Amino acid sequence: MKVLVTGGSGYLGIHVRRFFSADDFSRRSNLNILSENDAERVADYDAVIHLAAYLDKDPEAAALCFRTNVEGTANLLRHMRSNSVFIYASTKDVYGTHANDYAEVSEDCSTNYCGQTALEWSKLLGERYVDYYARQRNFRACIFRLSTVYARPSDENEYGFVTHYVESVKRRWPIDLPLNGQPVRDILHVDDFSRACAAFIESSRDYGLYNVGGGRPNSASLREIIDTIAGIIQCEPVIEPETKLPPPVLLNYISDITRIREELGWSPKIGMEEGLRSLV
Repeated sequence: MKVLVTGGSGYLGIHVRRFFSADDFSRRSNLNILSENDAERVADYDAVIHLAAYLDKDPEAAALCFRTNVEGTANLLRHMRSNSVFIYASTKDVYGTHANDYAEVSEDCSTNYCGQTALEWSKLLGERYVDYYARQRNFRACIFRLSTVYARPSDENEYGFVTHYVESVKRRWPIDLPLNGQPVRDILHVDDFSRACAAFIESSRDYGLYNVGGGRPNSASLREIIDTIAGIIQCEPVIEPETKLPPPVLLNYISDITRIREELGWSPKIGMEEGLRSLV
């Protein structure tokens, strides 16, 4: 099976690409999802995992978010061939503060506007384009609303907060800790995300919408995550307590992964401590 990963040179993409021995579609390989000619390449592949995105919550970045994340996604979708597979990496943040109503957030959570940024809205609009083109062009499609996915750092890539915490503890960098580390997150190793992609590709399902994260067994407060890292490294972290959590960031978020477990037989294989050790 020929697999293409858009954003395949990015923080997560480089690991997903290696997992599948896939080809890269990114600006580092001189390809642009906004280019009509470049997008035609997706027709040559059995599966496309779409990770490329413009990830900026600044209001001044709104136009670029919508252009890249909506128009760029649609550009790829228009060239997908019949019976191929398209996997779209969306985000848990499409739920906004509605997620506060759930101890574990399911796919039934509302995505109505409640202060989400242009980034979240661009991702949500991208989901609608996936729904439309999958049916129009008769290809299989899967949307993953991702919680925190972490990976080893790679050259020239900005990494997520879990990897940032590991690097900060190792290097004795001060860590800004909102609300004294009380916020809770579920975290997922990138290899488990890749396995989720494989689970859909290998399934017989034509369509899926899933929350994907570590779930309850792989959830902890930010302080507990840092303390676990410090215990592995045997190094005292340098903490700079913060009293506020920047809006509209949720206090707690844990993915309900019941649907993907029941429909695809997927659940995380890499536990939190094992995953964190792999970053050290």
